[in-house]
Amino acid sequence: MELGNLTGFSGFFLLGLSEKPALQPLIFGLFLSMYLITVLGNLLIILAVSSDSHLHTPMYFFLSNLSLVDICLTSTTVPKMLWNIQTQSKVITYAGCITQMYFFIFSGGLDDFLLAVMAYDRYVAICHPLHYTVIMNPPLCGLLVLISWIMSALNSLVQTLIVLQLSFCTDFEIPHFFCEIKQMVQLACSNTFLNTMVMYFVTVLLGGGPLAGIIYSYSKIVSSIRTIPSAQGKYKAFSTCASHLSVVSLFYGTILGVYLSSAATQSSYSNGTASVMYTVVTPMLNPFIYSLRNNDIKRALKRLVGMVAVKV
Repeated sequence: MELGNLTGFSGFFLLGLSEKPALQPLIFGLFLSMYLITVLGNLLIILAVSSDSHLHTPMYFFLSNLSLVDICLTSTTVPKMLWNIQTQSKVITYAGCITQMYFFIFSGGLDDFLLAVMAYDRYVAICHPLHYTVIMNPPLCGLLVLISWIMSALNSLVQTLIVLQLSFCTDFEIPHFFCEIKQMVQLACSNTFLNTMVMYFVTVLLGGGPLAGIIYSYSKIVSSIRTIPSAQGKYKAFSTCASHLSVVSLFYGTILGVYLSSAATQSSYSNGTASVMYTVVTPMLNPFIYSLRNNDIKRALKRLVGMVAVKV
């Protein structure tokens, strides 16, 4: 990284969501609460799935992976922001910024892939119920998750390596609460054409691809549900994918809202506030969506809480 005349500085300033001192305690308390709820909620989902043999199925295997990724996604950004508010410092080192950007891209991309894999699982369960156990066998489930992890890691590595080639001369202020790749590219004083092209390519291929898979899966699911003669049968079939559909709507709805708000306001602070929806709020709500709408998860959580109470 070239630092121009500021050779003594080797990092950036994260301006956060607001520069008003009076709002910092409120922001700290709010984000600390959301972070703790996110970690606890997703951790309970993972423990419930792992401790209950009835939940050792493909759907809950994918769900536990999604919960793990949601913890990683939030942990990538929120702790650093809380630390900066607590210490009244906005500095993040160059290495720290690059690391944060890598893991954020990795976690966000993995979320996207896992939601597509879960949609495929629901498609097989509803459209091919008699062959479900044969198709969604453990080796295939493990392979789908492994491919998702590898693709996300490669995507994050490529984008991070390209950012490492950029030069930063005089502007080191990032108007965000974490090192977001788009903001990093905008700060660069070198040619960013390659970065922009790669970002657009990845958005279309690795973002649009899973979304297209989800839409296709649910179009087949809807067609299959319509052929079920009884209303009770239709409700039962739809209820098996209602939680996943809610999470998908929340995930893509918040991301779409961020991009629309970015185009409308052109304000970096507004973009940062909107980003809170998919970086913090969505991972926090996912456990509630699955636990409130899923009787199996409810029973597993009650059993888990009961086991802990007995040991205490």
